[in-house]
Amino acid sequence: MGEEKAPAASMVLDDQMCFALYSASRAVTAAYRPLLEKLGLTYPQYLVMLAVWERGEVPMKELGTVLGLEYGTLSPLLKRLETSGLVRRERRPDDERLVVVTATEKGAALRARAEQVPATIGRAYGMTAEEADRLRRQLRELTDRLS
Repeated sequence: MGEEKAPAASMVLDDQMCFALYSASRAVTAAYRPLLEKLGLTYPQYLVMLAVWERGEVPMKELGTVLGLEYGTLSPLLKRLETSGLVRRERRPDDERLVVVTATEKGAALRARAEQVPATIGRAYGMTAEEADRLRRQLRELTDRLS
């Protein structure tokens, strides 16, 4: 068995992995937009809400790590969600340095309305469950390699 070679270098736009990922990301975000507009959320806000719904009470630092967002990006997102009445940020009484984020009653109610989003988007992908799982796994592996 020989050593695997890296793909040949090309300066053609359509040969660039980064362009394929960028184009796919834009298409996916565009597919979400009309669904999320009905919920009053932007795509980044939806990702924050997914993480909060999944975790319940989540420290802001953990939220940033999970979403891959810096404090300077996450903080304004949370402020807009808080202004909309969907989340609450509170300092932990036992550790004033720790800010936790939780869904409000309104935010928790929004989850029920958002539950149709994954299935609708899944159909838009036009993939079998196995194809979607394989692609998700490959993208996570790529992210891990580059991190």
